[in-house]
Amino acid sequence: MRKTLIATAIGAALTLSACSEQPSTPADLSADTTVEAMVDVASENPFFQPFALQYEAPDFRLIDDAHFLPAFEEGMARHMAEINAIANNPEPATFENTIVAMERSGDMLTRVSRVFFNLSGTDSNEKRRGIARELSPKLSAHSDNINLNPALFARVEAIYNQREALGLDAESARLLDVYYDRFVRSGATLTEEQQVKIRALNEEHSNLTTQFSQNQLAITRDIAVVVDNVEELDGLSDSQIRAAATAAEAAGHEGKYLLSITNTTRQPILTSLNNRELRQRVWEASAFRGTSGEVDVRPIVSRLAQIRAERAQLLGYNNWAEYQLENTMAETPQNVLDMLTSMVPAVVANTKQEQADIQEMIRRHGGDFEVQPWDWEYYAELVRQEKYDLDENEVKQYFEFNRVLHDGVFYTMNRLYGIRFEPRPDLPVYHPDVEAYEVFDHDGTSLAIFYADYFAREGKRGGAWMSSFVGQSHLLGKKPVVVNVMNIPKAPEGEPTLISYDHTTTIFHELGHGIHGMFSNVKYPSLAGTAVSRDFVEFPSTFEEDWAAHPEVLANYAKHHESGEPIPSELLEKIMQSRSFNQGFDTLEYIAASFLDMEWHTLSADASLQNVEQFEAAALAKYGVDLPAVPPRYKSTFFNHSIGGGYSAGYYAYMWSEILAADAFAYVQSRGGLTRENGDHYRKNILEVGNSRPPMESYIKFRGQEPTTDALLIRRGLKTQLD
Repeated sequence: MRKTLIATAIGAALTLSACSEQPSTPADLSADTTVEAMVDVASENPFFQPFALQYEAPDFRLIDDAHFLPAFEEGMARHMAEINAIANNPEPATFENTIVAMERSGDMLTRVSRVFFNLSGTDSNEKRRGIARELSPKLSAHSDNINLNPALFARVEAIYNQREALGLDAESARLLDVYYDRFVRSGATLTEEQQVKIRALNEEHSNLTTQFSQNQLAITRDIAVVVDNVEELDGLSDSQIRAAATAAEAAGHEGKYLLSITNTTRQPILTSLNNRELRQRVWEASAFRGTSGEVDVRPIVSRLAQIRAERAQLLGYNNWAEYQLENTMAETPQNVLDMLTSMVPAVVANTKQEQADIQEMIRRHGGDFEVQPWDWEYYAELVRQEKYDLDENEVKQYFEFNRVLHDGVFYTMNRLYGIRFEPRPDLPVYHPDVEAYEVFDHDGTSLAIFYADYFAREGKRGGAWMSSFVGQSHLLGKKPVVVNVMNIPKAPEGEPTLISYDHTTTIFHELGHGIHGMFSNVKYPSLAGTAVSRDFVEFPSTFEEDWAAHPEVLANYAKHHESGEPIPSELLEKIMQSRSFNQGFDTLEYIAASFLDMEWHTLSADASLQNVEQFEAAALAKYGVDLPAVPPRYKSTFFNHSIGGGYSAGYYAYMWSEILAADAFAYVQSRGGLTRENGDHYRKNILEVGNSRPPMESYIKFRGQEPTTDALLIRRGLKTQLD
């Protein structure tokens, strides 16, 4: 991908546009648990052997919270015994007895880790949070004991140095490169003194990221807004009000109403609330979370940034972003910043025009105040309704959750790839809201197990994501067991769950990640499925989003939830036209968060601890994106992508991947659109190969050339304006 071309073209684009039976009650694992009791638990521990269910899917009926710690301890012990046997093997190092042997190791630890950390994100409780805190330093030390093992690295290095003479197939050669790079980037070539330092930093980093993530759950619960009188909820639908009453009762506020806070700065409910004072309460609960009281996470934010900079310096990099981006498509922090800064003039100009339109709407409604962040979405919705004559509540009547999932998303997957999703109510799940499916390939063979966990609840972290309970590998003879997770507000009992078009496209997006895991067709587990760079992994998911608007797909699922009548063409046209509305705001809050992410992670190791509020203000001002009415999509104290670590110096990846997705989708349309031929071609060259070859090589195999940004302009509805 030509970086300068991408940066320039994105800037040009924006100039014109403005993720059942339940386990039994957890047993007590208090600090004074006796050794004998632990042994008894271990003797019946379901993690000590593969699960007997199909594809080793977890048997949640057998899993008790008391099983986790013994399983982790035993899993780490077994894994370390395997690693020591490899490192101390008296035979000369070979690809099979070293690299492949490591790929085969750690089965039990992988099994318990995948279950535990998936449940920690989707169905957390205080006991699991305590286990995570206890495990964090142990797992960090376990990883370091492998990556910093001099005898083991000596074997890896010896194989790597003779790689040209080994005659390895392409996938094996790729695996060797990945392993060597992993050891070096973990500090295997550092001095003993430096390794002592990096171990300490790794342990502290692990503890703090765990604490940060757990605090997010506590904060989200504590900042929910309790409303005393139903009159304050004017503007919400009856269904929304009933859901708020149910949530309040469940939280111990009987007779009141509870408004939950989502994980972004903006709050969807603000589009509907007529009460400006309540809008301000909701917005401030979101925007200022994690800045006071027992869950003030600002010291964690500052120290995590500092730790990452110190780790990067030890490893020979100027900053954490430089370290993180080395093996990505973007390659350098400057390439990312070039892309982002190219957007700023156009985005800010568009946003200011949108702000002027909103200010005029405020004036017309008798308001005598400057638009504030808690006003933006409310009045923007009024502008949108006027401009497009579009009522969001009317739109939702045609997007009933089950129909979207089955007749929309599953239908599309069948048309493109020939797969089908068959319910498996016999498979145990970890929560009553979760549904299990078996996925069958076009020839009728069983492909994977899929769990659908789409509804919001207490104990689930915010956002949307895909994960795996079992990863695919021909070497290990494993088929994938995948889960999609979202936070869609569930309708009260007995009522249909009606969702927005944004939620609709997100379901498509997350199953794009899902099939990336389920279609994986590689030998080695380290290269399977979504184990690709951050700025490539969002490409397959974003690619699937656009099928939500495909005429054939829409005709199959966009139907009135009561009458079954198809969505009227004029309403559909309004929806599609309105997709380009508020693009300045949407893009500005995204790139502002991306700048924050990059600024935190381009700090040098000698930088002092930062005052979070001052740092944020300076970062936004530095790039000219400090519009008071449009704050970043995430502030640092709840920026899980960046501060939590998974996407540190990588939040830009969503925009980068959109270039690939738009180009790929346009290419598929030019070849006939929604056909098996197109789906099979895309599956073979993108979805099946994982990280078995460099991502750009995979893209060229699929597309025949590197991507251009022309299709991005089309995706945003801007191509004709450029011609």
